[in-house]
Parts: sequence; C-alpha cells; structure tokens
Amino acid sequence: NHSSRMTARKILFLIIDGLSDRPCPELGDLTPLEAAHHPVLNQLAAGGVCGIMDTIAAGIRPGSDTAHLALLGYDPRTYYTGRGPLECVGSGIRMEPGMIGFRCNYATLSPQGFVTDRRAGRIHDTQALSQAVQEGVNLSKAGVEFVFRSGAGHRAALALKGEGLGHCVSSNDPKKDHVAPLTITPVRDRAQDKKTAEVCNDFVRQSQEILAEHPVNRERIRQGQNPANIVLMRGAGEMGNFEPFEKKYGMSGSVIAAASLISGIGTAVGLTRVAVEGITGSQDSNIQGKIAAAVRELERKDFVLVNIKGADESGHDGLAHQKKAFIEKVDAVLEPLPDLRDCIIVVCADHSTPCSIKDHSADPVPVLIYGDGVRVDEVTEFGERSCARGGLCRITGAGLLPTALDLVNQAHKYGA
Repeated sequence: NHSSRMTARKILFLIIDGLSDRPCPELGDLTPLEAAHHPVLNQLAAGGVCGIMDTIAAGIRPGSDTAHLALLGYDPRTYYTGRGPLECVGSGIRMEPGMIGFRCNYATLSPQGFVTDRRAGRIHDTQALSQAVQEGVNLSKAGVEFVFRSGAGHRAALALKGEGLGHCVSSNDPKKDHVAPLTITPVRDRAQDKKTAEVCNDFVRQSQEILAEHPVNRERIRQGQNPANIVLMRGAGEMGNFEPFEKKYGMSGSVIAAASLISGIGTAVGLTRVAVEGITGSQDSNIQGKIAAAVRELERKDFVLVNIKGADESGHDGLAHQKKAFIEKVDAVLEPLPDLRDCIIVVCADHSTPCSIKDHSADPVPVLIYGDGVRVDEVTEFGERSCARGGLCRITGAGLLPTALDLVNQAHKYGA
C-alpha cells in the first residue's frame, strides 16, 4: 500500500571496503561481485536506485582514510594531512586540533642495525612494551609531551603535543627488510618541521634503548622469536578541527568497524564507537554480529556507519575466488536489511581494490540507495557494470550522504 508511505527518518550507511574490482580472467571475465551469488544485495538494488561513484573524483585513487572522510562529508582536501592522527584517535588517544599523529609498527632490528622484520614476527599484545616506552622516554627538553599506544597486533600510534610542531616530516620505515632504518627528515624547509623531525629521531633512539632491554623481548629472543625492538613511524599528519557530525547534520550517529583507522575517523567526527565481539577486519570476522549491532543501534540513533573489511584484504592479496566467497558470506548476513522500517539504506564500496593490481584503483564503485521515497530504477543486480545503468548515474562521494539526508528530510535548502 504505497499511499501510506512515510518519509524514513534513519540512515544505515554500509561500506563494503574494497568491494569493487575489474573483470578477472579466473572468474570468466566477471568481477568477484558479478560472479558472486548475492540475492540480498540484488533485492536491495532491484527495490532501490543504483549508480556508480567516484569517491573523491574521476581518476583519483582513494585511500581508505580520504574515502571515508569524503563519504561522511568532510572534504579530505581540507581535513586530511595524513593518516597518523586518525589512527591515533582509533587507538584511543584523545587528539586535540594541532597535535601531530603517526601510525607506527613494532619491528625487529638485527644486531648489525638492519630491519629484518617490519612486523616483529607479527607480535600481538605489545601493551607492556608500549607502557615501558611511555614511561621511559622523555621529550621534555624539546617542550613536547607525547602519548604512545599499542594498536592491534604489531601496530601502535604516537601523538606529539607541543609548541611549534609541524607535520611535514618523512618516515624512518625503509618499507623493505634487510636495510637500515631511515633518519626522519623535514619534507619542507620550515622550523616547525625540523623540530618535529628532531623530536621523532630522539623518540626512536630513546625507545630503542628501552625495548632492547625489555623482558618481553629477552624472552622472545630466548624462544627464537623476532624481538619488537624498534618503532617505525609513518603517516605524519596534524589533527584537524572536525565539526561534530550531529551539529553538521542534526543526526545522532554511531560507527561499527574493526579497523582502528575507520573507527578513528568516526570518533573524530563525533560518531559513537560500538564494539562488537570477534570483529577482525579479516575473512573470519564476525560480520553477522556487526549487522545485528547496527540494527540495534538504529533503534536509538539516526545514523549508523558500518564498515566491512574482508573483501579489501582479498583484493590486496590478489585472491579473486576468496573475494567472491567473502562477498557471498557478507550477503548472507544482510538478510535483515530489506525489512528494516523507517530507514534509508545506502550500500557502496569506499574504493576499488582490483585483484589484478593488488592495490586501490580509481575505478568507480557501485552504489545503491534503498528505502521510502527513492525513484526505483530498472537495475536488478548489484554489480559494477549493472549499477552504471542506474538512476543515480555517476556521482561523487561528496554527493552520496547529502542525497540520503534529503530522503530523510534532513537537507537544508540552498537559497530561498
């Protein structure tokens, strides 16, 4: 009975990370999405309006960070200086505007001074090491305070706070094994970048001495494992001043994501982070738990962002069959979505991660919008090529959330 249709009030924003691809020879020249059996995504596509999307702009390869900022309506050209600060927020560090953030790896340095393992034997549970570094390193002679926190596995985050710090500095990560770590240098000829570079090199030097003697590493060496005895840092950036999501759009919101980068972006813009047991960002993630949590959140929030990561991983590894299988696994847990009431559902990828190039590409991604008030088009299958024939045509990432906001009557009129 269409006459009783209401305007929906809520938005579910589902981003299937790295979903989009190019035709794969091993799948008969279909993309993993086209080759996969996904009845629920097809049902949403058939009952909604479809299109393809350039997350940033045509021909630009988006990072996951810039892509998610653009999709949430925070122009990366204004808000993005590097991935570090967002990783810091995702690791639970309270970043204030102007603080400098880095994403870090624990790595293994050989007695000869070469990086022999950039992930320190994929060490996990580095809390004791990070605490020793936090307590032992002193940067006060440069007038700098810092917070150093463990992330998942071998990862960590470093935030610097102080007067006269810049974010234009290089990395000490040689990006390959069996070479010496690099010295961090200013990338621009500015006093504040020189200061940051000096502070970073001092941090690396002091932390190295602490890690060399640490009982955790002594034990690892005794057991024939790679010690986590040097910190590699990259992705320097300055924390931006993000207008809170609720103030910007008049909607309360939550974020559900395994990747600390994505939950960091959500937290930075003021979305509430919702923890879900067993989400890993990988093939084995508890994606059913994610969707269940999203449905629960929609009872008390106006906007929920869900990021599902595993397809991106398969793309980076070049595994087309694995990517297809993961898409089928995702589709099966989306079963509750078509029946959600009072909700606009947006499904898209943040970028393409083609198996053929094992990296992000600029290929536009498929997108669908499902719910009350959408102008349903002729598209019946959710795929890269089928969605290109849809009623949304080709849009940019900056236009997607405003389109959904307009459907829930939360858009502001331009002019009178």
